[in-house]
Amino acid sequence: MTTSDPTLSIPDYQSLMLPVLQCAENGEVRIGEIVQRLADDLALSEDARAALLPSGRQTLFANRVHWAKTYLAKAGLVESTRRGHFMITPRGHEILARRPERIDNRFLSQFDEFRQFTDRTTTSSTATPQPTDFDDASDQTPDEIMRAAYRQIEATLAQDLLDRVRASSPEFFEQLIVNLLLKMGYGGSVTDAGRALGRSGDDGIDGVIDQDALGLDRVYVQAKRYAPGNTVGSGAIRDFFGSLDRHKATKGLFVTTSTFTASARETADYLSKRIVLVDGDHLTRLMIRHDVGCRIEETFHIKKMDEDFFE
Repeated sequence: MTTSDPTLSIPDYQSLMLPVLQCAENGEVRIGEIVQRLADDLALSEDARAALLPSGRQTLFANRVHWAKTYLAKAGLVESTRRGHFMITPRGHEILARRPERIDNRFLSQFDEFRQFTDRTTTSSTATPQPTDFDDASDQTPDEIMRAAYRQIEATLAQDLLDRVRASSPEFFEQLIVNLLLKMGYGGSVTDAGRALGRSGDDGIDGVIDQDALGLDRVYVQAKRYAPGNTVGSGAIRDFFGSLDRHKATKGLFVTTSTFTASARETADYLSKRIVLVDGDHLTRLMIRHDVGCRIEETFHIKKMDEDFFE
């Protein structure tokens, strides 16, 4: 049974511009009240109202309402009055008097202030001006565009990492697992972890690595550097289980650069020993998270206004 994504019912920030302006028609309003009022008007579900940005600090709907208000302010249709409050301007009243069917970035571009804002935003980050996304076709907020670009960059990096790992030698793959487990807090020391792996043919076990620095508990490892399409089936999982049983081990880690079949995952779930399966996609996610085989190229600090300073 599949459930629909609750965020699909949340309007994009441009569709919220006119409702936000209309909410301010009768005087000063508080942005938090507008978020609640519009959520009620749109009959958003509790799941849609509670959906958070990836940062976990703000709901998706509130973020889009805030951006709608911000763009209205850049066009001179509303203005901030005090912390968390804003009001409509004479220009905003004039626009509402026209009874527009929709207000969006294309509509706001008729105002010089908004065009200057978008021009500054487009050209400030690069010496070569790029086509702007401030048009009616763009329904994502800058936050969403930034995060979508981040996900695209990370997905490309993950594929590049996986291609390089598949093209590497078996010894390099084993050392990669050593480095990754060390970064994740396993293995004790580089020397100990390095000796633990690389025992190919040792009764179905490619290596043993300490789960803690003292070696009180151990994880038995199976590493398979397979090409795409060469999936790991349930038979390989049962063989690994048998090897764990012969070593009187209680847990194992099976790492592959390919994928596991559905039956392999089902087998791992129902066996009496704890076997964790790490496929190629999971492997690259762990490598990126723990900076193994990749490094930070550039850091951006996303800042917002400190209202307490101005209070």
